[in-house]
Amino acid sequence: MVKLRLKRCGRKQRAVYRIVAIDVRSRREGRDLRKVGFYDPIQNQTYLNVTAILYFLEKGAQPTETVYDILKRAEVFKELRFNQTKFN
Repeated sequence: MVKLRLKRCGRKQRAVYRIVAIDVRSRREGRDLRKVGFYDPIQNQTYLNVTAILYFLEKGAQPTETVYDILKRAEVFKELRFNQTKFN
């Protein structure tokens, strides 16, 4: 099973996170399938590759709670619903 999860980067006391698609059995710092975004909680910046995120969500990937909140703030789920109704 694939999850959309945060992967810690940066230095001590200055964490930034990559949003990655990763196998559920992998460690937090393990090998990811694809990098799909970036999140900086200190400056509150996000960069999301929405097409890649939608691809993994349509294939059944489950976001973690924190990633779900980030995607919800960026209104990615509205695009997911739009794409589903467009093709059905």
